[in-house]
Amino acid sequence: MRITFLGAAGEVTGSQHLIETSSRRILLDCGMFQGPRAEARRKNEDLHCQPKSLDAVILSHAHIDHSGRLPQLYRDGYRGPVFCTEATADIAELMLLDSAKIQVEDARYLRRRLKPGHPSVEPLYTEEDVDGIMRSFEPFGFGEWHTLGTDVRLRFQPAGHILGSAIVELEVIDDGEWRRVVFTGDLGRRGMPLLVDPVPVEGADVLICEATYGGSVHPGSRNLEEELREILQATCEQQGRVVIPAFSLGRTQQVVYFLNEMFNAGSLPRMPIFVDSPLATRLTKIFRRYNEILNADVQETLLSDDDPFGFESLTYVRNQSESMALNDRKDSFVVISAGGMCEGGRVVHHLRHTVSEERNTIVLMGYQAPHTLGRQLADQRPYVKIFDREQPLRAKVVEIDGLSAHADATDFRWWFEQSTQQGHFGEAYLVHGEERSLEAMSGAIRDFVDVDPVIPQFRQTVTVSY
Repeated sequence: MRITFLGAAGEVTGSQHLIETSSRRILLDCGMFQGPRAEARRKNEDLHCQPKSLDAVILSHAHIDHSGRLPQLYRDGYRGPVFCTEATADIAELMLLDSAKIQVEDARYLRRRLKPGHPSVEPLYTEEDVDGIMRSFEPFGFGEWHTLGTDVRLRFQPAGHILGSAIVELEVIDDGEWRRVVFTGDLGRRGMPLLVDPVPVEGADVLICEATYGGSVHPGSRNLEEELREILQATCEQQGRVVIPAFSLGRTQQVVYFLNEMFNAGSLPRMPIFVDSPLATRLTKIFRRYNEILNADVQETLLSDDDPFGFESLTYVRNQSESMALNDRKDSFVVISAGGMCEGGRVVHHLRHTVSEERNTIVLMGYQAPHTLGRQLADQRPYVKIFDREQPLRAKVVEIDGLSAHADATDFRWWFEQSTQQGHFGEAYLVHGEERSLEAMSGAIRDFVDVDPVIPQFRQTVTVSY
């Protein structure tokens, strides 16, 4: 067995790992590199996995850095199956269609800026490519082994990262012997809103494990719901507005769930609340469809509330004119809008009408990357640049931590301890992390594996000897 690391090797994005046995070529994830435009374009243009000769693709979850290049596989001739969970299949379709739209728009933008004689720029893929690859999806539920051939078995276990995310357990025959491969995808945290905890496995001959926060410990748990309620109440009393930039997948649903709980408890301040993101609205419908795989708290809520993502004062904005009208309102309100780092979409327009008023509040949830508007706000600079214009920052900026969807060092240790009570790990390969996190993770798990963990680099091929 050989494994070639074609993405998220020595970095955090672009998950893609090729497993080759004496008779099979199987791709784990096919993610898009996300980063500065020129670098991302260069890394995403070419696939290195020979798509036409692949036997199968196994998708851990629907985040674009794990799924975003699947339509390119179809474009380049892949016609085999894509195995994933049922929720991942539904989410991936929306995410990939949205990505295709962005590809087309980016290509159109770049073509307008090209100098005469420069080769044309084409989208990485189109909606037709998305439609093509979606016809190859074969979704499975959690917890059951599925026989894919006389020499391959597959099982998905909950990873607790986003809705539908899975730990991949793969058993394949190589040179006449069964070998067990476990791929964590992105491992989630314990005790998070909405999602069940990640499930330990029964060890593996080969482990491919992410390490995004392998060297960090997330802030201690607080009552995030109460913290959010206090922010809303204080802003409401000042007749201000609250803008919450939130990623369409996961974070928006978490925030709405908190607000729904407050509404049910009678503690939600009396102010209208709007979700202004077409993609988030469509994704929330999928969360409703898969209520049964959400955690015990949601199941308890469903006993008395048939919709944990909807309540009387909540409105899902339907179109652009309704979105624009929000900024003409004089009353106090809350808007949750896509764009976790405030770099694009409708949230930028809402921020433009919010930043310069002292009575307003901006709530940031999660990491804000350097050089983004979100980072400018988090740093509370005197002026922030929105649509190429400097605007004074007078609104209150509040950061709420504690909702990261990635396991930290404590969660990883728990998962390894639980898993090695049931079996053992032979070889381990650490991916999806920056150098410091990968090195810290390597030291932390050394006692849980039979040989020292390996930190592979991009396009490195290793021969499995265990």
